[in-house]
This record gives sequence, C-alpha cells and structure tokens, in this order.
Amino acid sequence: MTTPPLTSHPYNPSDPNPGNAQHPLPAPRRPRRVLIVAMVVTLALLLAAGAAITWWLSRDDDSSPLAGRPRVTDTRAGLSYAIPEGWEHDETKDKDLISGFSSQITSRTGQDSEAGKTVLAGRSRQVIPPSDLRQQAEFAARSNAEFFFPDQAVALEESRPTTVSGHPAHTVMLNVKEDKGGTAHLTMTLTTVNDNRTSFVLGISTGTPDTTADHDIEAVMESTETT
Repeated sequence: MTTPPLTSHPYNPSDPNPGNAQHPLPAPRRPRRVLIVAMVVTLALLLAAGAAITWWLSRDDDSSPLAGRPRVTDTRAGLSYAIPEGWEHDETKDKDLISGFSSQITSRTGQDSEAGKTVLAGRSRQVIPPSDLRQQAEFAARSNAEFFFPDQAVALEESRPTTVSGHPAHTVMLNVKEDKGGTAHLTMTLTTVNDNRTSFVLGISTGTPDTTADHDIEAVMESTETT
C-alpha cells in the first residue's frame, strides 16, 4: 500500500468531487471597522451599567426625608445636618451657646410655649476610640438628660451602633418623665469624625407629645454627615 503524501487533504464526505479537494482557506480577517464598532458598543454598555449602579447606590439619599433641604455646616464639630421644614437656624445665636455646643436648630410645637424641639451639635473634649463609643454615648446622653431635666426619671429606650458617613458611631435614645406628666425624648449620636476629633448630635423634644417632633429629630440624625 502506498502511503498518501502528508500534504493530501482528508476526504470530505460532503464534497461531490473529492479528487479536486483544495486546502481550506484561512478564515477572513475581521474588518478593523467592525472591531471599532464592537468596542464602542461595549464601552457604551459599561457606562450605562455604571450609571445604573450609581443610581441604585444613591437612591436612598435621594428619597431621604430631608433630601434637598438647607443644611447646617458645623466646622467646629466637623459635622453637617439638614434643617427640617419649619425649623430655624440662627448663626448669630450659635456663638452664644453654652460650652460644649457649637450649633443649634429649633422649632416650636403648637401653642405650648414650653413645648419644643431642638437639635444641637458639638465636639467632644477628647477623642473617643470606636470601642468606647457605646459606653461614652450612654454616659453623655444621661449627663445631658440630667442637665436639661434635673431630678427627672430617665429610662433607656434604645442603644445601638451606627455610622456617620462611614465613620463608627453610636446612637442612644432616652425617655424622660417630666414634672407636668409629659415625656421628653432625648436622642444622641456620638461619632469619631477622624483621629483627632469625636463629635455629637443631640436631639431633644419636650412638652406635649408630638410624633412629628420625634420624626423630625430622627430625620436630622439620619441626615448627619462628616465634613
């Protein structure tokens, strides 16, 4: 038997005339223009996907209760927080706040001059490590409750870890039984802004129970950011 030459083409059963079989032609090269178009389409898809992801990540901020509201920027505390509708911020009065506080927003509730709501911010006298935030936040909240409501019964409602602009923080909520039979609410968030600063935001509602007041204070706390 004669061995076929190595250059012989294998038999193709679909070829009606196998004796005339030719070597297969190399695959045609893709035109440069097609490659460019494909790259442009891919880039467009990637950009669209990136935009969709950005929207998804930011949608909570856009739908927050105080989105688009004016803000207080407290440079001493290194914090910024939103001002709810109906609340007031007077920068000139910030200068007259007692030591420890550096900014304040307020709102009166109804006809009761004793009723109201306020949010204050300030800077801690010392830097508090993240591991001590809970202990110090609970201590500071109770100290402020004693300062604003001396000799009143105080009950811990909630104590939970949280974050402010990604920085470790802790929030404490207290109920205070007032002499007139009402219940005041005090909420405090303590956060380590950076290696050199720990700051806080303190919200207080007093007088006649007002669900709106508590919701406003909660929204201010949630809007707090580091600067």
